[in-house]
Amino acid sequence: MKYVTNFNLGGKIMIKITPDMIISEVLRLDRGTAPIFLSNGMHCLGCPSSSGESIADACAIHGLDAEKLVRELNEYFANKEQE
Repeated sequence: MKYVTNFNLGGKIMIKITPDMIISEVLRLDRGTAPIFLSNGMHCLGCPSSSGESIADACAIHGLDAEKLVRELNEYFANKEQE
């Protein structure tokens, strides 16, 4: 996945989501992210555009806050790594 940023933190690989990541790539990383997209108003996860649109582009089209969505996705991955 060309947009995934992984970094080593204390022996663990952390995933950092960025606004330029493609929605379907994030979903492939972890299907548990779907509810986060949905709760932020991104209801078209299965549409063909999700395979080619970045988070930032999709949020702009739908009038959503990309920074909020990315923050929640990163919190999800951070919490998952702590488990």
